[in-house]
Amino acid sequence: KDIAMLTILSWNILQGGGSRIPSIIAKIQVAKPSVCVFSEFRNNQSGDILRKNLDLIGYKYQFVTPAESNENSVVIASTLPCTAELHPDADPIFHPNILSVHFGFMSIMGCYLPHKKKHVLFDYIHRIIGASSSPYIITGDFNSGINGVDQIGTSFWYEDKMKAFHSLGYYDAFRHLYGDNKEYSWYSHQGNGFRYDHTYAHEDLLPIITECHYLHPWREARLSDHSPMWIKLGE
Repeated sequence: KDIAMLTILSWNILQGGGSRIPSIIAKIQVAKPSVCVFSEFRNNQSGDILRKNLDLIGYKYQFVTPAESNENSVVIASTLPCTAELHPDADPIFHPNILSVHFGFMSIMGCYLPHKKKHVLFDYIHRIIGASSSPYIITGDFNSGINGVDQIGTSFWYEDKMKAFHSLGYYDAFRHLYGDNKEYSWYSHQGNGFRYDHTYAHEDLLPIITECHYLHPWREARLSDHSPMWIKLGE
């Protein structure tokens, strides 16, 4: 049975959240997304606290990757039943940086793609979604974007891999709704903006994506250095 409405909160919580976890949980409890995708999650004491508190507010379905305790990775927590898939063949080093969950009619892949490091995660993601019979949403911190659009400069690595999503029938959900609007999810100490955080959706899902925007006040309140992305499917 298809889900009439699904909301996803995708957020880089900065080095596992640490002392900010109670404030993060408080925001989640108010926003009530169906699914949370947290990047820069850490499999350590902070991660345990985060997951315990998510469980207490209704996120009974939780999945993590086998990342080391000091490594940034991904956790997906859902209020809705789903199954998980790890991707051990995604990259020799960074395979714990992506994680998928499967619902009846679609899948969500959460990702934390390393910043300016050599990896083959994009190629792997393209293969997975290209071979899938059901549509995906790929969301998280890509640490990349389109030069001159998602930043003023030209420093993004993997711009070509971002553009290659289009050839597979996947499109930037934010751009689908807002065109070339200049909006950034992370700022450098010099005040330069970068849109690192994205959601790519299969073209079959685009007609039912009714919201895709950033919650900048959460970043401005210093709950993280990234703005969360909110995605809504259906009404």
